[in-house]
Amino acid sequence: MSAKMKRREFITLLGGAAAWPLAARAQQPTMPVIGFLVPASAAQVEIINAVRQGLKEVDIVDGQSVTIQPAFAEGKFDALPGLAADLVRRQVTVITALGVAATVAAKQATTTIPVVFYMGEDPVGLGLIPSFNRPGGNLTGVATLSSAVMAKRLELLHEIAPRADVFAALINPKNPSAAISTKDAEDAAHVLGKNIHIVHASTESELEPAFATIAQLQVGGLLIAPDGLFIAYATQVAKLSLRHAIPTSHERRAFPDAGGLMSYGASQADGIRLAGVYTGRILKGAKPADLPVVQPTKFELVINLKTARTLGIEVPPQLLALADEVVE
Repeated sequence: MSAKMKRREFITLLGGAAAWPLAARAQQPTMPVIGFLVPASAAQVEIINAVRQGLKEVDIVDGQSVTIQPAFAEGKFDALPGLAADLVRRQVTVITALGVAATVAAKQATTTIPVVFYMGEDPVGLGLIPSFNRPGGNLTGVATLSSAVMAKRLELLHEIAPRADVFAALINPKNPSAAISTKDAEDAAHVLGKNIHIVHASTESELEPAFATIAQLQVGGLLIAPDGLFIAYATQVAKLSLRHAIPTSHERRAFPDAGGLMSYGASQADGIRLAGVYTGRILKGAKPADLPVVQPTKFELVINLKTARTLGIEVPPQLLALADEVVE
């Protein structure tokens, strides 16, 4: 064999050896990706941190054993179906959906990729799953049933405005649970022997005229229905309630933190953490159909005393004693 031939064989062998590691790397499984579908804005980093905490509880660390791919709708709910479809095209391993609108979008986008939801509504009543204990299909998660505590929230508002006979509820008519929220608000008012007006807002631009209408009704207090839109714009909702001097109750503590009067509901951070735990369990092989929907039992009452003073409200001592936190 000539020296020239030997050299060619050596180069061919060397080239094959050099290419082998690259081919091997290409065949190795890539890091799992969590598609995090959120109606709110990217500024709400605490919700991703809550998911990370839940993942960590099952020994999964973002950036090391998994990658979180956020998809924020920035308050534009019409964008959720497109964002969900994009996550499916990216072939994410699991979708974690925040809120009923995001969950509906994810459910419509895929029947195979596991979806872990966190919502304040009843997923069975909405037809998303057949049962809490046996959700079946590719969906499971955490449901706080916020609308079910509407009666308690109205009762708390009534304690602050005991002489009021008329209240209002702000509801997003485009939310799949709007009818449920409306019924819960009306039933709660009926139990207390009060009248309640239902006012609608489905976009950011509709919030200001909605509050102008509520102010004209001269209500004693306002219930904010569980909805991602009102959570995304909690600061704006709080400012509008102050501008029109309306005592207002939200389900999330982000509302009194932003300057609203008070909130009562399940801890959002704890609920999203639980969704993170379920997401981690699915990454480790669990099937959504086998994971019963979790219903948190931890509820918190938060009152903003500074806002109460601005509104000229004296919060009853017994109500302050019940509060989990008072914002000064």
